[in-house]
Amino acid sequence: MEIDDPRSFTAHAETLQSPLFEMAEASLAASSIARADEIDRALVMALAHRLIAGEGSFVAELLAAAPSAPVARHLWRRLSDAWREASRGEENSLTATLFAIPLVLVAAGKDGDGEIAGVLVDAVRIAAILREHRALGGSETFALAPPLVTSDAFDLARLPQLLAWERQAADGGVDHLDLHPTPIATKVGQEGVHLRFLAGVALAAPQADLLRETESAAGAMALAQELAHQLAGPGYSVLALPRAPQSPLAALQQGRAAQRDIGAQLFASNAIRRLRASVGEPSAVISAHRCVGAPGGGELRLSLSSPFDPRRAEGFRCPLFAGDRAVDVARMLADLMRDCRVTDVQALPGVHADRDPATGLTLLFKADAVAEARQSIVH
Repeated sequence: MEIDDPRSFTAHAETLQSPLFEMAEASLAASSIARADEIDRALVMALAHRLIAGEGSFVAELLAAAPSAPVARHLWRRLSDAWREASRGEENSLTATLFAIPLVLVAAGKDGDGEIAGVLVDAVRIAAILREHRALGGSETFALAPPLVTSDAFDLARLPQLLAWERQAADGGVDHLDLHPTPIATKVGQEGVHLRFLAGVALAAPQADLLRETESAAGAMALAQELAHQLAGPGYSVLALPRAPQSPLAALQQGRAAQRDIGAQLFASNAIRRLRASVGEPSAVISAHRCVGAPGGGELRLSLSSPFDPRRAEGFRCPLFAGDRAVDVARMLADLMRDCRVTDVQALPGVHADRDPATGLTLLFKADAVAEARQSIVH
């Protein structure tokens, strides 16, 4: 599976971020692992210094202005390392670990429009399940915030504030996280995939890694059942799919990827079922598009259609985030089509426009019109 990366990356003039871009490029081009590790260590320390100094806007602008996709991915990985470095407590002091649990919620309206509350009914019960299944490395001392928050709570610009909360928690100086809940509106006949997070702080001995090997199938099932019970309400159905507790950056990356993957699965199963029931076996086209509103200015799209219905095509818009490789996301879509037993799958070369010039609608490609696709290539 090969596909072009549709995101916009341009060389920038000399800025405060330029030295870090150069370090990332030097690490990627290093001729030895030892040299790459040396550069990465310096890069991690520079990023950790920015986090400790409270320069959240600098960090956010750094990722947004990355000159290439490989540099953006490398900076994301080193920023995760920098968070761990900045969070490292003193050898003889109690250590606090700020964690987030990604929750993918699949919700659908049944009898009328409704709203899923943005706050847990019983956070104590959720915490008890986490303790029972040793979800935080066996730590018994942690607090869980009841609000369900969006990814904005872990925006890169907020990392210094989150780090400050973590340090205050270690000193006993904060008894709650200033997080605001975000409810989910449901519509009759519409099934949506939503991403929320639960956040908390755990205390442990110095240098303890509470977020290592936290996956537990039994714990995930028990947590999913309890979340579905607490979030249930009249007029809608909700399925909760929680992930393991992670550091804020890891939770953000994992949660976004999970929401995208589950969203693609939901779209594909519904669209393929409709097409098979009406016009027969569908064909799939995976294409890359420039899109101003997408993260990084570009996205992949999965189009499903049948030659027996020339006017109908259904599509899924697949975002690309800083830590993603476009080819990996394209492979995820291709694997999904294989799992759905769709045998006619094509990946278009080039980067295409956002809109169909003839109709002004979102551009989707039908398999029988792929030969015309090159007319819309913009890069």
